[in-house]
Amino acid sequence: MQAEPLLQWSDPVKELIGFLALFLSAGPIGFRYFALKSRRIETDRAFYDDAAQRAAIMGAIGVAIVLITASIQLPALAAKKHTTVGGVLTTDPATMLQIGMAAVGLIGYLIASARKWIGWPIAAFGVLVGTLRLALLGQWSRVVNPVHSLAAGLWIGTLFVLAVAGLSALFKHEPTRARRGAIAADMVNGFSPLALTMGGVVVVFGAITGWRHLHVLSNLWSTPYGLTLIAKLCFVAGVFALGAWNWRRQRPTLGSEPAAASVKRSATIELTLAAVVLIITSVLVSLPAPKA
Repeated sequence: MQAEPLLQWSDPVKELIGFLALFLSAGPIGFRYFALKSRRIETDRAFYDDAAQRAAIMGAIGVAIVLITASIQLPALAAKKHTTVGGVLTTDPATMLQIGMAAVGLIGYLIASARKWIGWPIAAFGVLVGTLRLALLGQWSRVVNPVHSLAAGLWIGTLFVLAVAGLSALFKHEPTRARRGAIAADMVNGFSPLALTMGGVVVVFGAITGWRHLHVLSNLWSTPYGLTLIAKLCFVAGVFALGAWNWRRQRPTLGSEPAAASVKRSATIELTLAAVVLIITSVLVSLPAPKA
């Protein structure tokens, strides 16, 4: 008799799409309220406005993916609850909040992409409430994973938006050529406190999640789940190490165009390692947790 596989490979793909959607949804919020909060000289306003608009478009894509994937999953969820799709939408508060807040986030990002400042708080409200919806429903035991994922999204997602909508676009924006170094320094210095805070939250809530699934330490090296977790932790350590390098060595040198280019290169490497972490995490959450 053939043994059942540990996982269906469609499951990690679905999880990866969900992670990417969350990172694209949350990253623009961190970029707008941290990386772009620094001083704005009038001559640089056009670049900052363009960067915010690009970030809003990226956020709209992320929230749209959340809406699409949630809609695709509705029939299966309805079958599991022995009801109809309409029944789920009217009786399941978690699903109602997820779809409703994703719609709010999408509306906010579309308004922000039209360069209307009011769109940003609307988008932030939709993304944050939608991600942490279980806390509003009093399901505190199920909040650990959403907090962990949101913190990672605000950290790595913001770094991605900073690299694409900020630093990469900066080197193509000719009117700010003389101030590229100063603008890059402003954005990176604004992002650093968010990265440090969210990195700490990721560690704390990641440790809680890992322990809740492992039950005993020996499961870390004696089960497929534990071995996959070790692989993830190795790459996470690489992301943290590179982030620490950028913060301690690269950030203080900012102010010139060559220094900004160096930070952009190291950010690209950090994002590459983070992408590997996301792929491994998608496999990890699809594996059965070890038995107690």
